[in-house]
Amino acid sequence: MKGKKGRFRPLCKSCKNTYSIKRKRAGYEHCMPCGEGVARETKHTIVPMHKSNYVVVTDKSLLKERYK
Repeated sequence: MKGKKGRFRPLCKSCKNTYSIKRKRAGYEHCMPCGEGVARETKHTIVPMHKSNYVVVTDKSLLKERYK
């Protein structure tokens, strides 16, 4: 969709409203209000690994596979 000065405006994947092109260039696919809702649904934890760094785990099966 075109916005001011005929520029392309990306559409939010959730609500189909337009949002900032700067936000799209930063890699986001949702407008601010929808993006906040998506972020709140995402679950993750940080796990200290033995003799290593901290690792962000978003999928519990990945942690289980590491210690088989």
